[in-house]
Amino acid sequence: MGHFEFLKQKKFYIHLLIIILLSFILMWLAFKSLNGYTRHDKVYTMPDFVGQNYLEVQEEYDRDFHFILIDSIYPKGQEPGSIVQQDPLPGSKVKRGRNVYYIIVATTPEKTEMPNLKNLSLRQALGLLEANGLEVDKLIYEDFFAKNAVIEQLYQGQVIEPGTEIVKGSKVSLRVGIGQDKKKIEIPNLLGRPAAEVKRLLNVAGLNLGTETHDDSDSLQYMKVSRMQPGPSSGLVEAGTFVNIWYRSSKKFDFDKEYKNLLHEDSINNKPIIEETIEDIDIEESGETTETTETDYEDEF
Repeated sequence: MGHFEFLKQKKFYIHLLIIILLSFILMWLAFKSLNGYTRHDKVYTMPDFVGQNYLEVQEEYDRDFHFILIDSIYPKGQEPGSIVQQDPLPGSKVKRGRNVYYIIVATTPEKTEMPNLKNLSLRQALGLLEANGLEVDKLIYEDFFAKNAVIEQLYQGQVIEPGTEIVKGSKVSLRVGIGQDKKKIEIPNLLGRPAAEVKRLLNVAGLNLGTETHDDSDSLQYMKVSRMQPGPSSGLVEAGTFVNIWYRSSKKFDFDKEYKNLLHEDSINNKPIIEETIEDIDIEESGETTETTETDYEDEF
């Protein structure tokens, strides 16, 4: 019998037909299952998760997408745990089970190290606090020969050492020297000034921010000083005096019309609003003893 004798047998062709049919059936099943696995032609529109709490999003969409956290940041004014960025972008066409990468607002507060403010001038201390994301709670003036020199730094009423970790945005009180002359301070004219500038301008002048009253309801960016107590015409006051401030909205109150003359006079009399001079440290040495005269730490603004 030859090598190709099987081609003359009917059984061979029956088996061949069965193999071909089984192959087609297996291929059909494979493509059918592949379509189901990849959800071919079934796409979803990616929702907008920005601004929503990431835990709530995961709970609601956990069956549709696979969420992967890639980073957390510390933007100001946003709710901790809220999503600030996502990939794929909202509105993208995706399939179910797609990986969704997202960035959230950190749930733990950002910290910074407490800088060393001792023996710095008030102006230097304010700048260093601002650079480290910290704020002034209040200025406490005390008898000390060096005028406007920082004697000590306090947090929640207790001395805080340099290098101590502290939450950004925390308020720090400063004990400041009043100087030997105990010179009183002229209140700067803040009428018409934006609310965001008020506290720093008062602190730079050696004053504290008292109560704040908003006579209008509006966004902070539109709020400006409409009244002060004590006001710029009250004369000289003690260093560390608390100044109460009233605000009105610039969209509802014409500051230019009301305070044009006052602001013009103030710009002439105060160049700028707070003007201070630097006096050198006078040190006299005589024999084995050293006598130090008053140091004026006031800075020129």
